[in-house]
Amino acid sequence: MKKRLWIFTIVVTAAATIGLVENTQNKRVLAAQNVSEAVPSSSSTSVEFTPDGKLKLPVGFRKWVFLGAPLTPNALNGGEANFPEFHHVYVEQKYLDAYLKTGEFPDGTILIKELTRVLKPTYPDGSRTEPSGRGYFNGELNGIDASVKDSKKFAKTNGWGYFTFGHHPMPYAETAAESSVSECAGCHLNNVANTDMTWVQFYPILRDKPKP
Repeated sequence: MKKRLWIFTIVVTAAATIGLVENTQNKRVLAAQNVSEAVPSSSSTSVEFTPDGKLKLPVGFRKWVFLGAPLTPNALNGGEANFPEFHHVYVEQKYLDAYLKTGEFPDGTILIKELTRVLKPTYPDGSRTEPSGRGYFNGELNGIDASVKDSKKFAKTNGWGYFTFGHHPMPYAETAAESSVSECAGCHLNNVANTDMTWVQFYPILRDKPKP
């Protein structure tokens, strides 16, 4: 009787041990899946470079998620703003999802900023009156910029590279070399380095993201 009880105890203990190991392994697999789901594969990114290192302008970016459109018109900036346009900013859905899960954009992310001038101002402050009221409205397209997340390639500028395809009406350039630090990255380093180099305060989707 004691021998049978001893054998039974060994079997139960072994089964419990196996179950614990399997449960631990399942948790590890689930954790790995969660990380994989939060961070898209860099091989699926829309970022594409030419052999000489220039960034290719992505196709179809206007179908991506629209983050927002800050505006700094000339009339409100002493007659000469650095960017006297609406800044229409776009990001692919999968990279927005990753940011909302982790609070940081993964490598492979590209943010597109397309500029549009204000529509034919009729008041000194640059505004005009339309059926909806007095305000600022989108005029002609006037340039396009991009920022790319790659922690290795752009390690010297906190993981982001910046590119300009022209500040002028269409057509834009098809490729762009990386802009100098003084031209783009420096402003981000000095002002938004603690928010993944992105002006999240301007975009409700990013600014008001739920806490993990």
